[in-house]
Amino acid sequence: MRNLSGSHVEEFVLVGFPTSPPLQLLLFVFFFAIYLLTLLENILIVSTVWLTSSLHRPMYFFLGHLSFLELWYINVTIPRLLGAFLTQDGRVSYVGCMTQLYFFIALACTECVLLAVMAYDRYLAICEPLRYPSLMPASLATRLAAASWGSGFFSSMMKLLFISRLSYCGPNIINHFFCDISPLLNLTCSDKEQAELVDFLLALVMILLPLVAVVSSYAAIIVAILKIPTAQGRHKAFSTCTSHLMVVVIYYSSTLFTYARPRAMYTFNYNKIISVLYTVIVPFLNPAIYCLRNKEMKDAFRKTMLGRCHHSRDVPD
Repeated sequence: MRNLSGSHVEEFVLVGFPTSPPLQLLLFVFFFAIYLLTLLENILIVSTVWLTSSLHRPMYFFLGHLSFLELWYINVTIPRLLGAFLTQDGRVSYVGCMTQLYFFIALACTECVLLAVMAYDRYLAICEPLRYPSLMPASLATRLAAASWGSGFFSSMMKLLFISRLSYCGPNIINHFFCDISPLLNLTCSDKEQAELVDFLLALVMILLPLVAVVSSYAAIIVAILKIPTAQGRHKAFSTCTSHLMVVVIYYSSTLFTYARPRAMYTFNYNKIISVLYTVIVPFLNPAIYCLRNKEMKDAFRKTMLGRCHHSRDVPD
């Protein structure tokens, strides 16, 4: 029986991480704990940014969008990873695989553009501090955030349009814990050159162009910081963008390492390990990197939590 794409394969089998049962249980507990902590961290950030009026500024507006994106991102990938440790039968339907691939690509591309927008925001704050309110009004921040989401989901739709037209005649074994572009392209029995070309061109636009924007912004930031006469002033200026720079380095290093040579990478299990880095570890580290180094966020956390505690005490029995 053939599915809508004209292929024979109606479901795929995800290999996951085949290990001994005790180790699988240990890994499940480990990643489940990270999943719960990541959920808690990002929910706290989104709620704090939303409820704290002093954080209603572009910098924290973008951070709130990033945390909301991370919440969506981990719910697309981590449940599949947890399921790989609980069962050896990692079956997923063709439609389910394509749906997961669409949201995974869309969120990954959105994050690339959003990180570039945040770098531009830091550039304006440090290099044009007096003109910053007029250069980055709330209306522009909203449009930039909307453009980040829109470009990510549009590029994902274009990629999926070409990938879903390919035929999958078998085998249907995917050496991964979720549906990703590279293993799917390796399974197709039809000509995949056009799909690979579209994937490559869109990767250039959605990964390299934002990276160029990030590098350009930080080059200008470094030049501006070096012109500050006092060491204390330089430290204060640089501290405002250190967290974002750390997140950018971690995210782009793992993403570029994975997708620079997708077919070559697929021949090794390293692809799955690197995928765990940017689908699990990076979303877990991002909130900690942003908030532990930000006194304003920590103060807002405390006020939000204390306010809720006081409110619960004031409610009559």
